[in-house]
Amino acid sequence: MAKEIKTIGVLTSGGDAPGMNAAVRAVVRTALSKGIKVKGIERGYNGLLHNEMRDMDLRSVSEIIHRGGTVLYTARCLEFLTKEGQEQGAQCCRDNGIDALVVVGGDGSFKGARALANLGIPCIGIPGTIDNDIACSEYTIGYDTAMNTAVEMVDKLRDTTQSHDRCSVVEVMGRHAGYIALNVGIATGAIATLIPERPYDLERDILDRMSFTQKTGKKHFIIVKAEGVPGTAQDLANEIQARTGIDSRATVLGHVQRGGAPTLRDRVTASQMGYQAVYLLERGIFNRVVAVSADQIVDYDINVALAMHKTIDTKMIDVANTISI
Repeated sequence: MAKEIKTIGVLTSGGDAPGMNAAVRAVVRTALSKGIKVKGIERGYNGLLHNEMRDMDLRSVSEIIHRGGTVLYTARCLEFLTKEGQEQGAQCCRDNGIDALVVVGGDGSFKGARALANLGIPCIGIPGTIDNDIACSEYTIGYDTAMNTAVEMVDKLRDTTQSHDRCSVVEVMGRHAGYIALNVGIATGAIATLIPERPYDLERDILDRMSFTQKTGKKHFIIVKAEGVPGTAQDLANEIQARTGIDSRATVLGHVQRGGAPTLRDRVTASQMGYQAVYLLERGIFNRVVAVSADQIVDYDINVALAMHKTIDTKMIDVANTISI
């Protein structure tokens, strides 16, 4: 017989992502509607280990769906990577009457959830990361907002780049995944988009393309680079200027991409995922990761989810190379 869930804990872990608040709101309100109590755990697994938690009611999550960041805060927790830390976390759940845990975060957060699941604490993972690099899900909370923020910033940069006939090298987030860079590159008409999944050749992929477009009358250039691509944006800009004579500037967008009000897509997807997490727990379906597949909300066994691999869409690369010239 499945364990009856009377109290759910919810936490946000890893890098913050716009839409996390919408997910927390959905978890709290769905649970309360079903007579399940909710404890909000602050600062991720670090807060779990140090009993930083509070009872949540309907008004605890008022006026947060439109806010970026996370009202529960987030933090890294090296202690939770150890077996002792994980056992302490499971005991903290028991001591506080938490029957199950909903974790909003990325793969590292899900590994922590799996450790707790193996220690008898039922868990559900919700993918929240701007990088869209959770293998089991076609979409992760925060991705759309981050891309829209990056596009807005690049559009502003283009105005000054065009005014001075410059080349702008713009670095966006994506340490191991080029999803943000690839989409932003297409959306902003970047002449070259550099992603971690595909090594680039400076001569072929940048200088030759710039030379070709100059002959067709183009005088300013945007290059989008994911942060995971080797080398700095400034070094690349310096090299381009040295090789072409074109005034070249580097801009690193950085953590501005994590902030801001979530888009409609992130608010709705996060709300659906938060609802689904509680739906699963109420029915005794434990240790799953909620995901998006073919625009539908689905869920996978947490072990299966963590074993999956995600690859970049090569056709999207071809789109970027063909039309951004």
